[in-house]
Amino acid sequence: MLYQIISLLLEVLAGVLGGACLLRLYMQYQRIPMSSRSGNPLGRFVFALTDWLVLPLRRVVPALGRWDMASLIAAYLLQLAQFGLLWLLAGADGGLFAVPILAAFGLVRLAISGLTGLVIVYAVLSWVQTHSVMSDVIGRLCAPPLTPIRRLIPLVGGVDLSPLVLLVLLQIASIALGHLQGLALLVT
Repeated sequence: MLYQIISLLLEVLAGVLGGACLLRLYMQYQRIPMSSRSGNPLGRFVFALTDWLVLPLRRVVPALGRWDMASLIAAYLLQLAQFGLLWLLAGADGGLFAVPILAAFGLVRLAISGLTGLVIVYAVLSWVQTHSVMSDVIGRLCAPPLTPIRRLIPLVGGVDLSPLVLLVLLQIASIALGHLQGLALLVT
């Protein structure tokens, strides 16, 4: 029972912080202003959660074009810490080499979950028709994966089904990722 409680707490902590690092990476790639002057509350929140880890990493990890590699490395390190601590709590049984593999799969799973959450919030906000900075930011974040789907699937009775299609595709990706993770752990 104690292992499950600690596992849950580590998953939540690594998920929130790692997800914020991935969101920082994606927002910077999309060139979404995140400063306090921009009025973007999501950007301020992401900075507040991630500056302590990302800023020191930037001193040693350069950006790769528009990609902030320090944010990506920070998210991976958080996943690595989560799985490393769980490995230690489980008695350090099994090979330590599985921990970096689990962390890589955890990072991809975190990205899929984060995009799923963004699409759900985007869909709900589209029903309400709010005109806020937050809905604009979420709309800009969701536009790149939704645009190709919108080209393939027309409006049905004036309703945009692209968020639903993207959610189904993300669930399929999550299932496939779980299968690949199982295969990767069998091989190692």
